[in-house]
Amino acid sequence: MSPQKPRPDSKHRSRPSSGNASPTKSPRRSGDPRKKSTSPEKRKPADPEKRRSAAPEEEKRRSHASGDKRKSHASEDKRISYNSDRDGEREKRRSAPSTPRKASPRKGSPKKSRVVVGVGETTSSSTNALSLDSLAKLDALNEKSSQRERGKEKVVTGRVVKERHQKRRKEAAEASEKKVRTKYVSPASLEEAWGRRGGFLPEDERRRKRAYYICLGVFVAIMLIILIPVGVLVIAKENQGGAGGSGGGSSSSPNNSNLANLTEDDIPQWARGTYFDPFTWYDTEDFNVTTTNDTVGGLPVMGLNSTWDDSVAANDNVPPLNKKFNYGSTPIRGVNVGGWFSLEPFITPSLFNSYDQNLGIVDEYTLCQHLGPTSAAQTLEQHYSTFINEQSFIDIRNAGFDHVRIPFSYWAVTTYSGDPYVKSISWRYLLRAIEYARQNGLRVNLDLHAVPGSQNGWNHSGRQGSINWLNGTDGSLNGQRSLDIHNQLSQFFAQPRYKNVIALYGLVNEPKMVVLETTDVFNWTSSAIDIVRKNGITALISMADGFLGLTKWQGQMQGVQNLVLDAHQYVIFNVDQIAFDHTTKLNFACAGWTGQMQLSMNTATGFGPTLCGEWSQADTDCLAYLNNVNVGSRWEGTLNLPSDQSPDLSPSCPLKSSACSCNSANAPASSYSDDYKKWLLMNAEAQMTSFETGWGWFYWTWLTETGTQWSWKLGMDAGILPAKVWERSYNCSGGTLPEGSFGSLSEAY
Repeated sequence: MSPQKPRPDSKHRSRPSSGNASPTKSPRRSGDPRKKSTSPEKRKPADPEKRRSAAPEEEKRRSHASGDKRKSHASEDKRISYNSDRDGEREKRRSAPSTPRKASPRKGSPKKSRVVVGVGETTSSSTNALSLDSLAKLDALNEKSSQRERGKEKVVTGRVVKERHQKRRKEAAEASEKKVRTKYVSPASLEEAWGRRGGFLPEDERRRKRAYYICLGVFVAIMLIILIPVGVLVIAKENQGGAGGSGGGSSSSPNNSNLANLTEDDIPQWARGTYFDPFTWYDTEDFNVTTTNDTVGGLPVMGLNSTWDDSVAANDNVPPLNKKFNYGSTPIRGVNVGGWFSLEPFITPSLFNSYDQNLGIVDEYTLCQHLGPTSAAQTLEQHYSTFINEQSFIDIRNAGFDHVRIPFSYWAVTTYSGDPYVKSISWRYLLRAIEYARQNGLRVNLDLHAVPGSQNGWNHSGRQGSINWLNGTDGSLNGQRSLDIHNQLSQFFAQPRYKNVIALYGLVNEPKMVVLETTDVFNWTSSAIDIVRKNGITALISMADGFLGLTKWQGQMQGVQNLVLDAHQYVIFNVDQIAFDHTTKLNFACAGWTGQMQLSMNTATGFGPTLCGEWSQADTDCLAYLNNVNVGSRWEGTLNLPSDQSPDLSPSCPLKSSACSCNSANAPASSYSDDYKKWLLMNAEAQMTSFETGWGWFYWTWLTETGTQWSWKLGMDAGILPAKVWERSYNCSGGTLPEGSFGSLSEAY
């Protein structure tokens, strides 16, 4: 918006924008000897005494007027107009000096009667009238004096007018220069102050134009506020695409084309601005946007389409969804979509690494608390929309997977007093994710990854720190809350539409049973199973091993139908196993994991049906934020967790020395040596082979922003994971590998 020009003083009038009309005269002051006449009059001889007494006053008036001329350009215009009138009258008097007559009015101007006395002159008589000759001489003298005065006035007036126009041009140039500096140039704004031909516009029109451009400027500012953050988000997501993309989708922009035939007036009054208003959704692609407040188990069905197709098979090695999957004989080959509905900083570091470490933003709880409800909802919904999308599920199917594990958190269902989490929005995207899996023939493992109070105190439970689920002051309360959540979830997913697609129903992810009372966890698990079965869930129920060790589950939870034990197998979080050299790690992947799986599958030595719900090909814990935000690694001996009273800061890599480094492990996959790529591929294939001696496996995870060894998609693109999950160049046959099987591969990186 252009700078506003100063308003003309209230006693001045605006110049006309065009035309040749004479400048408008200002009203005369009361008592001014040049006062207007309402009608023509005969000129009367001046009284000599009055002339003598009027001369000093006229001198003062002229002096004062001359000063005013230098102060105000508007007054100068009026003085010029007055002198022009006076000159016209004198010319008429000279043409007939001996005959008094009526003043001839100027066209378009009031008629005047004037008495003129020369500056500094006095009359010779105070009472007698002047003769005609004397009057003529006096007029001639006055005329000469007036000519001198007019000459001075013209010089002064010309200079003032010239200075005024120079000032205006300078102000216009400065205003234009300012607009250029602010990168907002509006020719119309110049017209606002100067008019289309250089003159001032009338005040009312300038006000209207000023209001128009103010509104226009506000509108442009609002659009910039809206578009710039969106542009930054799109760029950030595209940058992530360089490390695997935002889910492999073709676009990170939301698709809201299904709102094209709707207006906000079509939304019922009760729904406007709520969860049930699709105009409040960031992304409406593939959602049913018909407003409905129908619920099942207290959970909304809005967004779901009324039809579905379960005739799709993921690949030729498995049956379609509407046919029975032979668990126990046909291995599960699945992948997690971690870090999507339950944030993990090492999967999406971009959501965490822009904050000062002193703010303590280390998990979803502190992130939402810092952002506040509105910003947190906007940030996380954009993440839900873009990180994993429809193309992700297509790519998962094309990689040969037949199952997908979908972790989600309790705030998809509800929140409680004091919770900063974003409520319900992830629920809508969870339902869409299940439909994407269905469309690709992928069976779903539904995983409640975070429960009220935190079941393990790790950041992926929502809140890092203490365990307040079945533990501490609110432990029992939070245990009951999690049962209430399962009551809602199991009612909803017992609907016929989910019978074929939800193959496994998870109760709780990774409860830390090495800290919790195992009896409390077993009792809670029994209660949860009863609720889920009572509500009609027929899928397999998955329960976590709680890090007790697989043999500790022998004899536990027996007699429960369709129950499977979920073990998470990593060597890098164990200070003894992470110290294995490459050959030993690979031998352990073949013999160690196979042995444990076989023991667990036998009810005489273990629980029975067992699968591996999480594993990775990574052989170090070097990836940033893997062990928590802003802590180090076991590999380098820099791990200093807040909960550790006496942390072990000794390097745990095979060399156990200062030579241990994370540089190579965290380097781009393109820089990996051929020996390292060979080892990583063999390590992955060995683990897949071992876990398939049980019920199968789910890789952790499909996508990360930067961690190639933790992302199947990135690893597959880098050639360190197979293009199809059933393709194996190594299957642990041939026995134990000899030492030095991997050439010059360093044990310290």
